[in-house]
Amino acid sequence: MRYLALPLVLLGLLSGCGSKEAPTEKEETAAAPGGEAAEKGPADRVTLTAAEQQVGGVRLGALTERPMSGGLKVNGVLDVPPENLVSVSAPLGGFVDRTDLLQGSRVRAGQVLAVIRNPDFVQLQQDYQETRSQLKFAKAEYERQGELYRQEVAPQKNFQRAQAEYEGLQVKTNAQAARLRLAGLPIGGNIVSTAILRAPKGGFVKAVNVSIGQSVTPTDVLFEIVNPEHLHVELTVFEKDIPQVKENQLVRFSLGNDSLSRERTAHVYLISKTISDERTVRVHAHLDREDEQLLPGTFVRAVIETNRVTVPTLPEKAVVQYGAQSYVFVATDSGPAAGRATYRLVPVTRGVSEDGYTEFHLPATEQGKPLRFVVEGAYALLGKLKNAEEEE
Repeated sequence: MRYLALPLVLLGLLSGCGSKEAPTEKEETAAAPGGEAAEKGPADRVTLTAAEQQVGGVRLGALTERPMSGGLKVNGVLDVPPENLVSVSAPLGGFVDRTDLLQGSRVRAGQVLAVIRNPDFVQLQQDYQETRSQLKFAKAEYERQGELYRQEVAPQKNFQRAQAEYEGLQVKTNAQAARLRLAGLPIGGNIVSTAILRAPKGGFVKAVNVSIGQSVTPTDVLFEIVNPEHLHVELTVFEKDIPQVKENQLVRFSLGNDSLSRERTAHVYLISKTISDERTVRVHAHLDREDEQLLPGTFVRAVIETNRVTVPTLPEKAVVQYGAQSYVFVATDSGPAAGRATYRLVPVTRGVSEDGYTEFHLPATEQGKPLRFVVEGAYALLGKLKNAEEEE
């Protein structure tokens, strides 16, 4: 009996210890309401306190319907029409006696560009004055022979000979005077050895290709003058995209040297009918607003609007990118506590961007809901959400 009682006592002790069951997972969670399990939420939601929202600059807004364009992104330059670009030469050549022009100087029509010296100028003026003297004698002879012919004193052939000589000298005198005007020399008066070269049009000096004392020929371009009053945009469009381009389409462009990327507009007015060796076509567009600050040859980035539709948009900074997917944040209706707010991450399809706004399309399950979007501070929310996931 004594040996039997000992095992029974040990069995009773073991049974008493086993009756204390381990707390269930549910009870542990209830015992720690502020613990880690209670704080975990869905992976597409993030909660911020009032202070965190202020630091992140979170601001809500609604989507807006805006006309957006689907267009071709192209490059080009500012250019001037041929009539606004002038090359100035010395018609008879010579030596550059004087010039004070600098590249970029503004000139008006008729302004003196340079003084050209040429010994041949003396001979031209001498020939003109001699011919003009001969013309005076020929005119007097013509009138005298005409009077004698009318009185039947002299034969008709004498009158005709005098008439032919007079008319021939008239033509010769006019031609020599035109040559003097072309060279910039005075017609009549004192004989000079220098000619004045004047600007045929007003504008800015694009190039100065001479120096004092330099010998120049009639084919040398001494100055280039450009008038920027009627600039146009010359765009380079690939051959495959040309069927989308039509006259009068809107062109939005910004200058390559403009750090603010200010946008200007133009309209297509001419599409070239030839294709270059690079398989591109030149498209010309007139500026909607002239600007004297613009310079020919400036590089531009442009979009040719091929169609324009009204679409739902948000500010560009409201649409965030994570990986290959675009997202927006929307505010949930129920926040966890006063002063705190919860935001939900929603995938979207991004469209074109224009004037600081981006086209986007919501999933079918989100359409038609009265959503409030985060229009500022979206990347701050994305950073907090992804940091929370990494910590887990």
